[in-house]
Amino acid sequence: MIPCPIADHESVWEVLPEGNRRIMNSLDYFIVENTRSARRFLSKAGVERPIAELEFVELNEHTTSPADVERMLKPVLAGRSAGVISEAGVPGVADPGADIVALAHRKGVRVVPLVGPSSILMALMASGQNGQAFAFGGYLPVKDMERGQRIKALERRAKQEREAQIFIEAPYRNVKLYDALLRSLSGGMRLTVAANITAGDEFIATHTVEEWLRMPRPDIEKRPTIFILGI
Repeated sequence: MIPCPIADHESVWEVLPEGNRRIMNSLDYFIVENTRSARRFLSKAGVERPIAELEFVELNEHTTSPADVERMLKPVLAGRSAGVISEAGVPGVADPGADIVALAHRKGVRVVPLVGPSSILMALMASGQNGQAFAFGGYLPVKDMERGQRIKALERRAKQEREAQIFIEAPYRNVKLYDALLRSLSGGMRLTVAANITAGDEFIATHTVEEWLRMPRPDIEKRPTIFILGI
């Protein structure tokens, strides 16, 4: 399980440990969310093998057949090692790579997670929200009424369970979600907004909803953003 950067850097080794390099250099078969971005990542990482000699298969939202996933694992069952790469961050977390990992466990294949950046955990680390009890809820509904109901449900859970609620949105819908949060939440709820984590223009701030309402809207339009709700 090979993490990749979650923002543009001059060198991927600014955010990845050098220990990953040896393992990446040893592989020639990769199960990836997107071949183009995986090629770019491995090229930027300076892997020893020519990129043209590496084999890539895609596991993403368009992979609908369990038989396709089984075919991807066949080389591994035959003794070949594989690297799993997400489009950004750690594979298998909020990522379709979990499907190949689940199959690997069923087949008795060893799964090795390498160290790298996770925007979800990094946002929580820097938020001041409850790191002892938290839940990741993925994407909220797009339709206004359903989204509002989900936000209120997250607020109730945060209050009842004292559990930080982590969620995301497609970058081009960040502003709509942010505005919906301020409309729907109680003034005393604490909201974290974490955008472009690890980038030069990284923004991470936690304020109550009342405080956010008195501030200019943060610049989160089309920027990868994590939201965290807590008390």
